Amino acid sequence: MAMHRLPCFFRNIIASVAIAWGAPGLVPAAAQTPAPAKTDTKINFIYKLTNADRLRITVFGEPDLSTISRIDARGNVNLYLIGDVHVTGSTVNEAQKIIEAAYRDGRYLRDPQVTISVEDYAPRTVTVDGQVKSPGSISLPAESTLTVYQAIIRAGGFTDIAKGSAVSVTRVLPDGTKKVFTVDVNSLIKGKDRANIKDDTLLLEPGDIIYVPERLI
Repeated sequence: MAMHRLPCFFRNIIASVAIAWGAPGLVPAAAQTPAPAKTDTKINFIYKLTNADRLRITVFGEPDLSTISRIDARGNVNLYLIGDVHVTGSTVNEAQKIIEAAYRDGRYLRDPQVTISVEDYAPRTVTVDGQVKSPGSISLPAESTLTVYQAIIRAGGFTDIAKGSAVSVTRVLPDGTKKVFTVDVNSLIKGKDRANIKDDTLLLEPGDIIYVPERLI
C-alpha cells in the first residue's frame, strides 16, 4: 500500500521510524529539508549592531519564533520564549550565535539555527570638530568601515593651524564610561616611519567624537 494512502496516524509512525533508522526514502520531504546555509557576507563580520537597528530574526523550522524586532535603548531585542537578548555591539554572526545559545541554554530548542538580516539600519554618525575645514557630523557607511584619517578627509582636511599629530577620539563605552584615543594623523598622511599601525586600524563607531586641536605657534 502506498504511504500516501495510509491514515495520518500510521504515516507519522512510519516517518518517525524512518528518521530513527536513517531511511530517507520513507521520510517526508519536509523532514529531509536541510537547514539554509548562513551567508557569510563581509558585512556580517564587520558591521556591529547598534540601538534602533531593525532586525529580521529567523529560527529554522520554527516559524512561530521568527520575528522582526528593533533593538531597544538598552541594546536588546525581545524574542519569543526567551525575552530580552543583548545584541548591541555584536556583529550579525555573533548575534546569531548569542540567540542560538539562549534558546539552547533555556532548553527550548536542542539545535537552534538562527539567521539574522538587518532590515533597517539606525542612523550612524560621528562628529568631527576643531581644526578641520568642514566640522560637523559624518555618516558611517553600513557596508564598510571608516578610520580617523578617512573621517578627517571627509571633513575637508586640516586647517593651516591644526595639530594633526594629536587628534583625539572620544568614545562612550557600553557601561557609560569614556575612553579617549590619540591618533597621529599627520604621520599617516605623510607616510612617516614613526606612524603607528594602530592609528590606521582604529575603526570609528557610532557616537565617536573626533577633535583636532590647534597647533601652538
